[in-house]
Amino acid sequence: MDVKTMQERQAKFHIGQIVRHRVYPFRGVIFDVDPTFSNTEEWWNAIPAEVRPRKDQPFYHLFAENAETSYIAYVSEQNLVPDDSAQPVRHPQVQEVFEGPKDGTYRPRGPIGH
Repeated sequence: MDVKTMQERQAKFHIGQIVRHRVYPFRGVIFDVDPTFSNTEEWWNAIPAEVRPRKDQPFYHLFAENAETSYIAYVSEQNLVPDDSAQPVRHPQVQEVFEGPKDGTYRPRGPIGH
């Protein structure tokens, strides 16, 4: 493996940032980041091949919400964009983990880790 292959990309988004999906109507707060895909093959294969993202990019764990419900989402960097709506995220776990939002970003209440 050459050095370029071994280097991890810098994540475009950060923990506490509010983002929305590029295609699907949901948004959320990032609470964890994987440098590359780190979910199951079963999950990966459930995504239709024509929209399946690359594995060699950051993937984000979100406290997500849509018009009907809240849930945990796992989304590739290529499918996220910043959410500039200035609206808080309604997911019930957001207030357990974060303070805010202030200036469109949540601040962790305590140390972040696995």
